[in-house]
Amino acid sequence: MSERTVLVVDDEFAIRDMLRMALEIVDFRCLEAENIQDAHAVIVDQRPDIVLLDWMLPGGSGIELLRRLKRDETTREIPVIMLTAKTTEDNVIQGLDVGADDYITKPFAPRELIARIKALLRRSGGGESADRMQVSELVLDGKSRRVFLSDTPLDMGPTEFNLLQFFMSHPERAYSRNQLLDQVWGANVYVEERTVDVHIRRLRKALQNDGRDYSGLIQTVRGTGYRFSSRGVPTG
Repeated sequence: MSERTVLVVDDEFAIRDMLRMALEIVDFRCLEAENIQDAHAVIVDQRPDIVLLDWMLPGGSGIELLRRLKRDETTREIPVIMLTAKTTEDNVIQGLDVGADDYITKPFAPRELIARIKALLRRSGGGESADRMQVSELVLDGKSRRVFLSDTPLDMGPTEFNLLQFFMSHPERAYSRNQLLDQVWGANVYVEERTVDVHIRRLRKALQNDGRDYSGLIQTVRGTGYRFSSRGVPTG
């Protein structure tokens, strides 16, 4: 397995140094940046496999950099974990809505963060691919990890892709948020249930393209969670 690269973006040297040592022990290559300008330059030049991004940074917030990355086709697929001392639900949801794939609040244990990094890398392309699946005009190609709606590629993050892949592999069955967390995020990774709702909203948004709306494939099941159903395919 080739060495994976992690970019740590934090203005505190002690945190960057602690994370660098922890990452190198488990054979990750560690890059560092202390502000969003340097971080963006490193991302463009070296294309890390994952970014650990502090919320509060000099010269602009991590959220600003996250928005910039997600607007750019060349960087939007890079997984991002937010590092933040902000623990209120609104802050967490804001980070996820902008495009973060996960978040962890300070102070944190390096072992927990490394477990989340490994899980996110598996979700974003390190695992085995499923076969090609299709529902009407919607096509998921597991080998290329791309999704098409009426032959047009959809803009979809790695977590949304994995959610859709799981749903299409298990149609017409309702899953609770906890079950989805175990199946998509992994049973050994702690993620709060509300994270599922954020990614479901992002998946539904991604399933709309050029006047076609396939968001109805992802159905809310009251009192349970969510279900993927081909009955949600639009007609006409």
